[in-house]
Formats: sequence, structure tokens, C-alpha cells
Amino acid sequence: MTTETHTLTDELSAIDYCYEQGWTDGLPVVPPARERVERFLMAAGRPPEEIVARHPATGRECNVQSAAVNAVMAGCLPQYFPTVLAALEGLNEDEYNFHGSTASTGGSAPAVIVSGDIRDEIGMNASVNVFGSGNRANATIGRAIRLVIMNIFQMIPGISDRSTTGWPGKYSCCIAENILNSPWEPLHESLGFPSEVSTATVFAASGFYNVENHYTSDPERLLDTFADAMGSLGALTDGQSLVVMSPEHAQIAASGGMSKRDVQEYLFEHSYRMGSDMRDAGKWPSDRSQDGLAPAIDGRGPTRTDDVRFHRGRQPEDILIVVAGGEAGGHSAFLPSWSRGRGSLFQTKAIGVCLDC
Repeated sequence: MTTETHTLTDELSAIDYCYEQGWTDGLPVVPPARERVERFLMAAGRPPEEIVARHPATGRECNVQSAAVNAVMAGCLPQYFPTVLAALEGLNEDEYNFHGSTASTGGSAPAVIVSGDIRDEIGMNASVNVFGSGNRANATIGRAIRLVIMNIFQMIPGISDRSTTGWPGKYSCCIAENILNSPWEPLHESLGFPSEVSTATVFAASGFYNVENHYTSDPERLLDTFADAMGSLGALTDGQSLVVMSPEHAQIAASGGMSKRDVQEYLFEHSYRMGSDMRDAGKWPSDRSQDGLAPAIDGRGPTRTDDVRFHRGRQPEDILIVVAGGEAGGHSAFLPSWSRGRGSLFQTKAIGVCLDC
């Protein structure tokens, strides 16, 4: 997207013009008037020409100003912009695999998980309907990332974005952690950030599994429900996992004295299928690539042995545990990673201070 000026008679004409240029995700956008963009640049306090993300396949670059234009179009407020920039910086890390995760038939969405005090400062939703509609910050931060992907990096559905089915998270997938109702330390602290620093974690998420259990109060039986979803043949790879536990489920798990680390270890140990299951389902990888199978539980490499366990992920740390959602209800979520193997790894960046908010 170039920094050109277009003069139009009214905002409705400007919205139509954005459609004509292909600058939308299918929904109307806010016309990026110069004065709106300038407010975002002031909030960021960073040079407009500073590069925040690059596309390795095309060489295209997104600077702060281009990101601001798309954040305006998405409907963001200026105080959201530092979070948008942090998420883009996460996508820019090599291990995230920006090009593969946006071009592949796998159809992943960049899920953004915000942790820290900024949640309250900008009014994000971490509670009821956390993945759903109704909150401006959640919806527009995630949407800004999608518009950057389309408008700056030219990953266009049906052309360079070859997603087989896609999913609604490709419009926007951004949540905040429900720290107030979590029995464990916040995500940003468990990842090594100081308590006063808010973070944005990005994860190339491929779809959404609702994990429902209203009946048990036993921590291990509850976690078996999660492990069963994570070890399903349709989802099983050695890629990473995002597990979003509702407060009700998290409290049950913690009631048995389990730490977040204990939950990770339990889920890793129990989310697996036997080699015979993989063979019967035709999920053996090709001879030239073992990316689709995890190492065996005894530490050996992938093998075509019927009695070997193939786990979701390679280690407990591959399972990202986040508490979010309404205080009542036995519903949680498992989001598998993109690709048939470990094509993308989650990345976390500190969110800068909004300088003009």
C-alpha cells in the first residue's frame, strides 16, 4: 500500500473506493484519513518509516505508517496501536514462518493473546464470549493484522492465500487473558517477562475445538477430556497447541494442586495416538519427511512401529496454557497449530507504551 492521497466527496464514497481497490477483508473499512493516521503515529512514538515486519517470499515490508493505515481501516483506536505493532513484530520472527502460515492450504489465522495490565487500559475482553463478537479492541486488533497481511504483504484469498477452507478466525482472532479469574501466574510472567510488562503472543492457529465437560470435579478426568481432543487423529501432529481454559475448568485443575506446568506435563503425556492408529488412518508421513509425526515417548525419533506413542507436540512447553472466558460454564478451547508438523512456533513480544493516549 503506497502513501498516496485520494480526495473523495464523502465517507461513503471513500468506503466504496476502498472496496474497489481491494483493500478490505470483505467487510467495510474506516477510510484512513490523514489526520486519523497521524494520531496513531503519535500514539506509537516510533518513526513512520521504521520497519516492523517483512515478507520473506516477496521482500515486501511493513513500516509503522503502513501498519497505522491498516489499523485505522480495521476500526482500531490509537491506544490499540502498540499492541498491533507488537503482534506484527511477533509475526516477523523466522520461527513463526510468516509466509508459509499465510499461504498454505492449512488456512491458519494469527491468533493474538494479550497478557498484562494493558487489557484493562484499552478495554479488552477476557471474559464472557472471549472469542466472539462485541468488543472493539479484540475485534479490531485482530482485524488490523489481517488487513496488513492482505494489503501490505499481498496474501490475497484465492491467489496467494491458498487456504482450503479457512475459518472465521481469519477475519480476526484476538483475545485477552483472564488474569483476575486464573489460579495461576499470568502468561507473560510464565514466559519470563516482568509483571509490569504487557505482551502479545502470536500463534498460527488452525481452527477451533470446543472442549466441553460440565460433570467432573476431578482434575485428571477433566484434563483427559482435553487430551482426547488434542490427540484426535484429525489434529495430531508434533506441532504446538493453544489451550484456552475457562476459569471454571482452570479452577478444577488447580483444585488438585496442579500448577500450570503440571497441566502441561499431564496433557503432553496423555495426548497421543498409537502407531497402529496412525497407520490405520493413513497418517504416516512420506519416506522423505517425518514432519507429521512426533518423537516417541521414550525419546526415539519418529518410526513406523505400531506400538509407539505419537504425541501432540514434542515437549510439555509446546502447550500454551491461557485462562480466558466467562466465569461460569464448562467450555474451553483447543486450537491446533498450522501445518502437518512444526511449521510455525508461537512468539511473544512486549507491548510498548502508548505515548499519546
